Amino acid sequence: MAAFCFSGKLIIMKRILYSSLIAYVMTFLSCKTNDPGAGSNDFPDIPLAYGTFAKDSVKDDYFGNEVPDPYRWLEDDNSSETKDWVLAQNKLTFDYLGHIPFRQALKTRITDLMNYEKQGAPFKEANSYFFFRNDGLQNQDVLFRKAGPEKPANLVLDPNAFSKEGTSSVSGITISKDGRYLAFQLSEAGSDWNKILVKDLNNGNFLNDTLEWIKFSNISWHKNGFYYSRYPEPKGQTALSGKNENHAVYYHRIGTPQKDDQLIYEDKKHPLRNVGATITQDEQYLILSISESTSGNALAIKDLTTEQNNWTWLVTEFDQDYSIIGNEGSQIFVHTNAGAANWKVVSIDMLKYSPKSWQDVLMEGEDVLQLVYLLNHKLVTVYMHNASSEIKIFDLHGNLQKNIQLPELGTVEMFSGKQDDSEAFYSFVSYIRPTSIFRLDLNSFEVEKYFEPKLNFDPDLYTTEQVWYNSKDGTKIPMFLTHRKGLQKDGQAPTLLYGYGGFDISYLPTFAERRIPILECGGIFAVANIRGGGEFGKKWHEAGTKERKQNVFDDFIAAADYLVSEKYTSRDKLAIEGRSNGGLLVGACITQRPDLCKVAFPIVGVLDMLRYHKFTIGWAWATDYGTSDTEEGFNYLKKYSPVHNCRPAEYPSTMITTADHDDRVVPAHSFKFASALQTAQQGKNPVLIRVDVAAGHGAGKPTGKKIDEIADMLSFMFYNMKVNPVVHLPKN
Repeated sequence: MAAFCFSGKLIIMKRILYSSLIAYVMTFLSCKTNDPGAGSNDFPDIPLAYGTFAKDSVKDDYFGNEVPDPYRWLEDDNSSETKDWVLAQNKLTFDYLGHIPFRQALKTRITDLMNYEKQGAPFKEANSYFFFRNDGLQNQDVLFRKAGPEKPANLVLDPNAFSKEGTSSVSGITISKDGRYLAFQLSEAGSDWNKILVKDLNNGNFLNDTLEWIKFSNISWHKNGFYYSRYPEPKGQTALSGKNENHAVYYHRIGTPQKDDQLIYEDKKHPLRNVGATITQDEQYLILSISESTSGNALAIKDLTTEQNNWTWLVTEFDQDYSIIGNEGSQIFVHTNAGAANWKVVSIDMLKYSPKSWQDVLMEGEDVLQLVYLLNHKLVTVYMHNASSEIKIFDLHGNLQKNIQLPELGTVEMFSGKQDDSEAFYSFVSYIRPTSIFRLDLNSFEVEKYFEPKLNFDPDLYTTEQVWYNSKDGTKIPMFLTHRKGLQKDGQAPTLLYGYGGFDISYLPTFAERRIPILECGGIFAVANIRGGGEFGKKWHEAGTKERKQNVFDDFIAAADYLVSEKYTSRDKLAIEGRSNGGLLVGACITQRPDLCKVAFPIVGVLDMLRYHKFTIGWAWATDYGTSDTEEGFNYLKKYSPVHNCRPAEYPSTMITTADHDDRVVPAHSFKFASALQTAQQGKNPVLIRVDVAAGHGAGKPTGKKIDEIADMLSFMFYNMKVNPVVHLPKN
């Protein structure tokens, strides 16, 4: 989200001068750590002047508690004052980064690392194989089609053609059952708002069918059209910050205007509910899933082969999670954590349905049942065992048929295949190897490698270990450590600790080019699987929610303390990073423990916990956070809300990052936190904010912007750790 061997010479240097070194090829990439006495010579303080900005006099009353909000004015992202503030802050940040001598060399190395072919798992429709491919540095992945696994590929859709800057991204790709039409969602500048466009694959032309104001939607084909979800058109300038309400499901018929789309489901009595529609592979059943937050959903189903128009409500409450896997005739298979904290699979016969007719097929086990697919009339499952993947295949009665061996400790990202096809594909990734694609024969259970990327990096020089440590309350927490083989625990390894801890989301092994320069410097990339996530089921998740959220911060703080006490690293060589909910994690940890680390990266974070639910989709996070609308919620949120806990102290070197089109976690969170932290900073460590332009929460960010962001973050980290990275530069 480690020495490095190449053919060439070993170049040892103290300072990188890119223009004079580009002709050289290094055998090893290493880091030189300056001792405290020499540090000021090689890493002089970079001048900073934060400037003075107005403070708002607004104060809110929460149950008799007066809470000032001096930076409320920064919530208006359309005001000239906010725009001036962003311009000034970006100038300060980029002036600072411009003083770092190895920034350009790091950007060159990251560019080289990312310049390799990447492919996604192919999926079949109408006897064609569709797959995404990126030749290396394309801003967006490109969709191709071929007649067979070994046949030549033909271009279907190139999202890079939609904008010169590469800021238009594609998601939600679906192909009609006859293979004629492609429908997809298009996001611009990183926004969660999408358009749905349709392309005729017979002639390559785009249809006039363009649907707008799409957000959090599936596209499910049925006959000559598809089901989708949308919101009403926002009023005025509220599109990027206004509260999202009145989600509804529609059916669009190809060749007709959006205004004629058929309303399938809405619930005006509950405007904050989200609704989504999917259809079974045989197009017999339409499934409706309704949610009030990020956990728990209601479930309804309709048989499209009959004349009846009523929904059969399988679940009407929102206490548990239910996902329909598929069907075999009238038998519906459901993946759920109802009565099973680690999840299970149940079946329902719709011909004789009653609320008591649910039958267990796969019982809850010790490991979390993360993914389930109905492929070749079998249940193909992915379990999480101590936060890494295992594949098991069962028949439809729950009898184990096969365990599939994986190459190493890592993650199965997804499966693709059909219910009546014996061929399936899956993608696998680890901390040291990028995503590879495997083909699985579901009759013989034979596995063969279908695609393996090749990049300028030797994974065999590195290893991943899993350690366990005790949190504040004694709970044992696992943590992955990736580093060079033969690491010496001398407390000097530059280390980046990553965490999330929320919304039942599991952080399993994954590959990121951004981490490689740390490993190549003899450093460590650490991921703590803290509470609030889903790595160990529903109880693990719930232990990090609402009034128990402090457990998440305690777990992460304990991870940092463990890395230092076990001499993997030291405070001066430790950085912490988190994104979105993980940005909250980092913000809370540094305001509670300013001495925790040397560098902090709260990225697109939820940082104002008293007002988060008043913007866009923020209200949906209440099952994890609670809200300040209740006295109980206010009392515990106020205790850890980063914006409200920036007290005078010596804080770590901090680079806050956000984006001007982030309509998931609005940038006001980061704006207000940066202002508060700059005001509270008592030491010399810089507090900067980097505001990306024409970008959003992260999904669909173009490769060029990713490279810039990675180079800036690594430069900031190494410089403030007083670590001089000797960077492997590519050949001419």
